[in-house]
Amino acid sequence: MRNYEIMYIVKASLEEAARQELVTSLHALLTVEGGSVKHVDEWGLREFAYPIDDMTKGYYSVIKVEATPAAVKEFDRLARINTNVVRFLVLNLDEK
Repeated sequence: MRNYEIMYIVKASLEEAARQELVTSLHALLTVEGGSVKHVDEWGLREFAYPIDDMTKGYYSVIKVEATPAAVKEFDRLARINTNVVRFLVLNLDEK
């Protein structure tokens, strides 16, 4: 297991229930194979510095997780496919 910090932005146009369902499914991907979400920091709705695909706002979240590299790779793959995830960034906290 490795420690990661993941920041992702979800479309602001999603309703609260749909956003929570998406967040839950993204976190479930990381907890497969015994991983765990250590800390969730929801920044909420924020303005972008520049428009992204004609959007000017997004819902930001930062999470710290302990997961396998395979689980993070699957998160990466599915986040790229999901049209409701605007951007994401995965940092490996174990690398110095």
